[in-house]
Amino acid sequence: MMKRLNILIGTILSLTGLISCEGFLGEEPITQVSVDYIYNTPDGLESGVNALYNRMRNYNMPEGEGDPLKSVAFFIVATDLGLNRTWHTPYGPNHTPQGHPARKWTMGYQLIDRANAIISNAPKVEMLESRRNQILAQARIIRAEIYFDLIRMYDNILLDTTATTPENAFEEKVYIPADPVEVFQLIDADLEFATTHLPWTVEYGRYGKGVAHHLAGKSALWQKKWDKAASHFDAIIQDNTHDLLPKDRIAEVFGQNAKHKEALFVYVRDEITGGNDNLPGGGPTWISSFFNSRVYELSSNEMIRSVEYGGEALGWSFPNRYLRSLYDESKDLRFSTYYYPTKLIVNNPASPNFGQPLAENKYEDDFRRYHWSLKKYHDSEKKVGTNNSYKDIIYYRYAETLLLGAEAHWRLSGENANDPIALEYINQVRARAGIEPFTNFTLDTYLEESARELAFENERWFLLKRLGLLVERVNKYYEMGSNSTNIAVYPMAPHMVRMPIPQSQIDLMRTFPQNEGY
Repeated sequence: MMKRLNILIGTILSLTGLISCEGFLGEEPITQVSVDYIYNTPDGLESGVNALYNRMRNYNMPEGEGDPLKSVAFFIVATDLGLNRTWHTPYGPNHTPQGHPARKWTMGYQLIDRANAIISNAPKVEMLESRRNQILAQARIIRAEIYFDLIRMYDNILLDTTATTPENAFEEKVYIPADPVEVFQLIDADLEFATTHLPWTVEYGRYGKGVAHHLAGKSALWQKKWDKAASHFDAIIQDNTHDLLPKDRIAEVFGQNAKHKEALFVYVRDEITGGNDNLPGGGPTWISSFFNSRVYELSSNEMIRSVEYGGEALGWSFPNRYLRSLYDESKDLRFSTYYYPTKLIVNNPASPNFGQPLAENKYEDDFRRYHWSLKKYHDSEKKVGTNNSYKDIIYYRYAETLLLGAEAHWRLSGENANDPIALEYINQVRARAGIEPFTNFTLDTYLEESARELAFENERWFLLKRLGLLVERVNKYYEMGSNSTNIAVYPMAPHMVRMPIPQSQIDLMRTFPQNEGY
């Protein structure tokens, strides 16, 4: 049981989000009446679930910049596929108990506490059992997802299923790391409830049965329960709710409209109903500017800000040389759709070369101004003069289901290179990309195909950690640099396979150990 001494602050902030998300934006202050409404009425519990979705969006894909974005960018960029130029510097001086990794711990436990409150109160409220189970399933899948994140990030975590109340907030507790077996038991129980009670077809931006099976399969892989992992991924693949978009529609996978079968779950934003992440429409993200260069700063003055090159750009992180080497650039459709073109077309109407390819001698060796860039977060509706984007972002998708399912069946077969199901699943991904099928499934071919398909989404860092390859591959391929003459592999220390626990929390808990190396 965990009762952090500062949890009341998080509780009050969360309650504010619970009220605002459903439009209860009156001038009256938060009172015990409003708390009673949230946890003692069916509509109030629904409001609580809505608030959880808003907070999860901020947790996994936050608005703006600063530590929230750094805490997310780390796991997207700091792998064997990334090159970092500036700002957040993975494995650098801010990788400390006082740095940006702290946010995932503190916000994660705030989310768990609010999910616990819904889970503990829903059984007491009079309502249709079917509605109760829908509320519980959504709260439990969110709790499972957060605990799954925390144990993969930190290894040593607290386990708590009791919501904080004014009555128990200041109870004296002895804080000790939870048994990982017990953590995974809770994760799996929550996900089993979700797979039982969530429907396949759900409202856009909500968790459905597909996400529940997907997370349950991932959990099973971490526990080396290959049969359970395979069965969960098979459940998604054998149902017709989700599927790959066909080859002739691959450009739509990360297009402006994420309402398609490949998306298992999407974080939804809307500028009209938004403004910040506590509101239904959310706040604007900067992620669409994160991975593309400021080509409009090339000294030739032949490039200007334009929608096709991402408009306003940050140029903080990029795909690296190793990742590029994995693609057959002439055949693989992902190279031409998941990334911006490597050759620029002059787009300044004032240039005599307008509409022509930019001359080779105009590509400056400055990554801020030019580098091969990721297009997965491109927003064709983003205003040209701002980093703010309200584009919906796919967080879980069917292509990952196929690849993880392929691994699960390969493991289940005793790592048989010719396992027919493993090859069938991975070759569906390759066929959609327009490249020839594999005839053998090995760990190397799997890791390479996963890189081609899922680069800079939300899985690679955790995949490499699970396989025990994270430090080795980061130190071999991950790069830092601002131009081609100063690229260097940036060292990842072995202890960095687990994040530092926030020092503020260590100080409050007193008896909980800091992770080794920090």
